[in-house]
Amino acid sequence: MKKNIDRREFLMSAAALAGGMATADAGMPESRTDKGRSLTDLTAVAAVTAMQHGELKVEDYARALLDRAQQLEALNAFRTLDREMVLEAARAADKARAAHSTLGALYGLPIPVKDSINSKALPTSYGTRAFRDFRPKDDAGVLKSLWAQGAILMGKTNIHELSSGWTSNNKIFGPVRNPYDATRVAGGSSGGSAAAVAARMAPLAVAADTWGSIRVPSSMCGIVGFRPSFGRYPDDGVLPLADAKFDQVGPFARSVRDLALFDAVVTGDRAPLTATALKGVRIGIAPESLMSGLDPEVERVTTEALQKLRGAGVTLVVAELGDMVRMSIHTVDTIMSYEGKPAITAFLDAHATGVTFDQMLQQASEEIRDDFKDAPPAEDAYRSALAERQRIRDEIGRYFEQHRIVALAFPPILIAPPQIGEERKIIIRGQKVPQYIALARNTALGSCADLTSLVLPAGMTSNGLPVALEFDALTGNDRALLALGLSLEKLLGPIPAPRVS
Repeated sequence: MKKNIDRREFLMSAAALAGGMATADAGMPESRTDKGRSLTDLTAVAAVTAMQHGELKVEDYARALLDRAQQLEALNAFRTLDREMVLEAARAADKARAAHSTLGALYGLPIPVKDSINSKALPTSYGTRAFRDFRPKDDAGVLKSLWAQGAILMGKTNIHELSSGWTSNNKIFGPVRNPYDATRVAGGSSGGSAAAVAARMAPLAVAADTWGSIRVPSSMCGIVGFRPSFGRYPDDGVLPLADAKFDQVGPFARSVRDLALFDAVVTGDRAPLTATALKGVRIGIAPESLMSGLDPEVERVTTEALQKLRGAGVTLVVAELGDMVRMSIHTVDTIMSYEGKPAITAFLDAHATGVTFDQMLQQASEEIRDDFKDAPPAEDAYRSALAERQRIRDEIGRYFEQHRIVALAFPPILIAPPQIGEERKIIIRGQKVPQYIALARNTALGSCADLTSLVLPAGMTSNGLPVALEFDALTGNDRALLALGLSLEKLLGPIPAPRVS
């Protein structure tokens, strides 16, 4: 292969799998001698393409990411990280390329994985003490798809204990710290994966979302996050919080093109992904339902972002959602409260953990014990919630059709990231607001109605904290939402990287 390969040709391979051509700003390092920080700034598409074409050794890239993770260890993004294991896998990948082996679409890419997702190479703790050293016998299904395409397990990331919270202030293993301000939460429950991507420890990470656990950390850490339609990605080997209704694996990245690459690998959906022209696109906004009660700075950034959409020719359709948001909160909470313990119990048994639910709870933090201490809702309340869920799913479909919209737009959370230890004392405009309202009100509808959700950075508060917009489309429209996201991402523009060192 010629040494000075044309740059455009150089970027084609992984970008083609993501559904389109990478552009000149894909993040390639300007200098081969400055491999430290410049390598860690690469997108997944750019890094994989460079390694596939022999312009970058997998071992060099893995070492740069590992060095960055070690440098920022105080963020507590990782639960387990085996440096030598990663480097050994990287060296094996370099040897495979030298031997002209077939290279996968994620060739050589180290990927952090949320510690609620089973991995046989590293312990999976589910964020709680009883499983500190638990070794699953097999990888979760979604990981098998990644490894089959050449990805490398970088490590397991810290989470909110048992994935049961929106902050990742883990009382057992310590809080994940936000890369934009280490005194603040990173969001949960997938906080470690989000912090790793935001802090340039990796360009792509695996997370999971039941009720905001991808969307909240994406917003707080200033990265892109994707919750696909329920069932789009395999969920075997992932700790559940409900019985096959809300739990969904998804990726974090710093570019929509990287999300599309992940989606193509896991689903095998290789349909071309071309950025959607924004002029004439109809996007719904519901000011009273999804944009009321916002922190003033979140409201300012949201307003400015929506003005950018209007300026680009997007038609913003103002149409309220009635009682759907309020009822979604109650519905999701009731179903999870009824199904949570049985779902976790069945999971622990199916994966031969050797620990019962009660034994696990005895070793859990007081916060988690309190979460599970109440009796589950009565069966008639549960049945009513199931019926309500179906009503909301039907109603949101009619809403989209009636208003001829392709997506809803709104901020995923009502506030900027709160201080660690203060996350339950949320004050907005002088009023105390329950945490579940501030951090989870706006993500309930997506979980309840099984919407596909994309979170994009929208701007920064005056004190340098990220604010995001969430875009929700009807289930099954995943690739269309990602195609729209390519244009929205460009329009909204990048936010500054966190200044962590």
